[in-house]
Amino acid sequence: MPETTTSLTDRLIEALPDGAIITDPASMDAYRWDRANDPLAGVPLAVVRATSTEDVQAVVRLAAETGTAVIPRGAGSGLSGGSSAVDGAIVLSLDRMREIRIDADTRMAVVQPGAFNAEVKAAASAQGLWYPPDPSSFEFCSIGGNVATNAGGLCCVKYGVTTDYVLGMTVVLADGRAVRLGGPRVKDVAGLSLTKLFVGSEGTLGVITEVILRLVPAQLPPTTLVAIFPTLDGATRAVLDITRATRPSMLEFMDRPTIQAVEAATRMGLDVDAAAMLVIQSDNHADAAAEEIAIIEEICLTRGATECFATADPDEGEAFVQARRMAIPAVERMGTILLEDVGVPIPRLGDLVLGIEEIAARRELTIAVLAHAGDGNTHPLLVFDPADDAQRERAHVAYGEIMDLAISLGGTITGEHGVGRLKQPWLGDYLGEDVLELNERIKHALDPQGILNPGAVFATPLDAENGAHR
Repeated sequence: MPETTTSLTDRLIEALPDGAIITDPASMDAYRWDRANDPLAGVPLAVVRATSTEDVQAVVRLAAETGTAVIPRGAGSGLSGGSSAVDGAIVLSLDRMREIRIDADTRMAVVQPGAFNAEVKAAASAQGLWYPPDPSSFEFCSIGGNVATNAGGLCCVKYGVTTDYVLGMTVVLADGRAVRLGGPRVKDVAGLSLTKLFVGSEGTLGVITEVILRLVPAQLPPTTLVAIFPTLDGATRAVLDITRATRPSMLEFMDRPTIQAVEAATRMGLDVDAAAMLVIQSDNHADAAAEEIAIIEEICLTRGATECFATADPDEGEAFVQARRMAIPAVERMGTILLEDVGVPIPRLGDLVLGIEEIAARRELTIAVLAHAGDGNTHPLLVFDPADDAQRERAHVAYGEIMDLAISLGGTITGEHGVGRLKQPWLGDYLGEDVLELNERIKHALDPQGILNPGAVFATPLDAENGAHR
């Protein structure tokens, strides 16, 4: 017979340090959602704030014994419902696991999952090193969450995404065993690449409790170019030309609704009539950066840019980067948003952006589009009034239409935010029947009871016979 709710809670309290368990409903409420605000988020049995791998093992062992779902959670900054609570589950929060150790000799960092991306950057910087992955939320997103979704960011066009910097990790498996994968070695091909399997797995295969990250020498001060375009087509064609001819360290895109939202929030003098704006940086040495920016400026002008502003002043350049980073919160001021994360091959970026514009017009919606344009990863933000039932319905229909559009263009339903729960219905259409079955086979092999983050990524209905999620 399964354990009663009371006895499982008591056993958690007994197995874990004082103060690690939260059962008060009001206090647990903050742990039910991530930034996606999943309306179907459930009410957990308890929240555990772990402080060590051993704490995580204790939780997972009890969960496995009782067939109880475990929802791993970092900073709660996710944008796809990947850490939404499930009724009766244990929310396993890793936010107290914040240790960072830098080894300057090997250019590596050993990091617990609750440490913020910004904290890792700061610790590396103190040793003259740099951790490149930089989501717009870098100041408050956690490394564990970055690894779980394979986060990217503004520098990924040149420096790659999270997986390119993960050398090893400690993972607690669904039966409570802790395993070490990879390690502090640059080259290691012994056995299957299990470390990469867990990057992007969104807490469905195991709970990551430590990560070994590769660091690089500190980035040089960048030179920045801002280009204003009267048409979306001109801007997206410029992106393709730029990536063919150069290798910028940043190549970001904002459309008119995004520019207008950012200008309303910052009053920094952005051209609110422009159809699009590109923010581009080169972090080469000074003369090489100036040469690269000059090439990029000529490309932008050839593609119809009405204005180009270049600066080697770090503070001036950073002001435009910050404008791009704050785009999502600026658009959020306009209403409730559904946030997409679709990506396409760079030659199809224009088709995607223009297709989204057509969907917005047809559905009578504001859809603001910002993008890591240099790698084809876009973030359409669908704005709606939650009190307007008809508008809310149109927004949800448009959400699916954008997903379908990306797939039809050879793209993906998520570039860095993860599938979570909100995009799970489209996973089969994207992967295809055979690849989806292979994914599910791996999931079942590592988590046969289906207790790890059920409902995220994979459709896992509750098995009524034994209470386990399958």
